[in-house]
Amino acid sequence: MLENDRTQPELAPAGAIQNRAGMNSEGWFEYLVRVYPHNTDYSGVVWHGTYLAWMEEARVESLRSLGIEYADWVAQGLELPVVELSLRYHRSVQMGQSVAVRTRIGASEGVRLVWDYEIRSADTQELYVTAQVTLVGVDRDKGKIMRQLPPTVQAALAKLASNP
Repeated sequence: MLENDRTQPELAPAGAIQNRAGMNSEGWFEYLVRVYPHNTDYSGVVWHGTYLAWMEEARVESLRSLGIEYADWVAQGLELPVVELSLRYHRSVQMGQSVAVRTRIGASEGVRLVWDYEIRSADTQELYVTAQVTLVGVDRDKGKIMRQLPPTVQAALAKLASNP
């Protein structure tokens, strides 16, 4: 950093590779991660639960890339628990690799938000995992499923869906 330059670089989340995060022309948000030893089992293969953590990170970062802070939704009393999850493992990811975790909002309806995922090689040529996660809006104070999402959340999701 130059002496006169007081801007600080934005730090990537733990495990994220700083370059190439963002939306592509097909509406996929790409979040690159590097596979560290703690992401793997004893044979150096990525542990199955790690994929879920990466997918959640990618989902939160895709919103953040549009100026939407997930923490703000939580502070407003909105919970978005997973109610359905489907993963297909096509091939294993090994320690030391870098992968692109791709996510986009799918065919959502009402308070049910469907997210599609692909985990691919960093060059996107090899497919490792495909997944779909369904979240549902819950009012934290009442502990009940919402009849509709708050207007600010609806607007944010519309922004996400229209941002190819």
